[in-house]
Amino acid sequence: MSRIAFIFPGQGSQYVGMGRQLHEASPVARELFARADEVLGSPLSRICFEGPEEELVKTGNTQPGIFTVSAIIQTLLRERGIVPVAAAGHSLGEYAALYCAGALSFEDALLLVVERGRAMNEASEARRGAMSAVIGLSPEQVGAACAGAVSAGIVQVANINSPEQVVITGEDVAVKAAGEAAAVAGAKRVIPLPVHGAFHSPLMGSAADRLKRYLVNVKITPPDIAFVNNADARILEDPEEIRDSLARQMTSCVRWVESVERLISSGIIAMVEAGPGKVLMGLGRRIAKDIPVLPCETPEEIVKTADRLAGAKD
Repeated sequence: MSRIAFIFPGQGSQYVGMGRQLHEASPVARELFARADEVLGSPLSRICFEGPEEELVKTGNTQPGIFTVSAIIQTLLRERGIVPVAAAGHSLGEYAALYCAGALSFEDALLLVVERGRAMNEASEARRGAMSAVIGLSPEQVGAACAGAVSAGIVQVANINSPEQVVITGEDVAVKAAGEAAAVAGAKRVIPLPVHGAFHSPLMGSAADRLKRYLVNVKITPPDIAFVNNADARILEDPEEIRDSLARQMTSCVRWVESVERLISSGIIAMVEAGPGKVLMGLGRRIAKDIPVLPCETPEEIVKTADRLAGAKD
């Protein structure tokens, strides 16, 4: 069996037009977009294809849109005989990974994504926060900068995206103080992100509680393939552990470097970014240069990637 992992992007990978070529070329894509429109009771497909940008970037559209495109791509790959042995997703991408692993149905995952977005919006309105990307320091150095800024308020590492790209999150003043400390420590750049919420921080505590209550009634089954979670970079099999992990992810760090390293340690020979954009491809090259991360965003890329992987064996 080919040892391929599917990896799924998170919020920030969206763009107007995503999924349109797939919809035009594939009955599967048309079916899944139609199911998403029906489940949501809104024209998600039109918003993905036509925008406008200010409508697409709303969390209630962005998150289900990215999930739906990711679900379509992994389905089309399977149709071509590319079956993964493992899956992981970056933040929001965990829901596409769980769908890929057979732990969630399409409808349940879609509704979970919508509930997650609502919970995040509600928490952000109640407690405004900030996030910044720190480029050029190790996660340990960024963690030290955050530790030195806690007197200013809540601040912590939100995402470890690559060995030298780390996102910090928390209260605005504390995030600014940690960013300044990171600059003094030698960061190449500190880039404030265009968000109004402190995602993956304790300020998302109310969102985590709300999602945890919702998850109680969601059917989750043991994954058919290895599922690597964000909060711990562990392979989870038990549905209750998965529920707990999804709730904890709201307030904890996205350990993407460790998650990719966990996939690699399981013996995979390639990863496929099964979603819009190529963010994870770029990060993958910085994490593990010897493991290819292949794009699968358009019908042409799906065919090319499937052909390339068709001969990959243990």
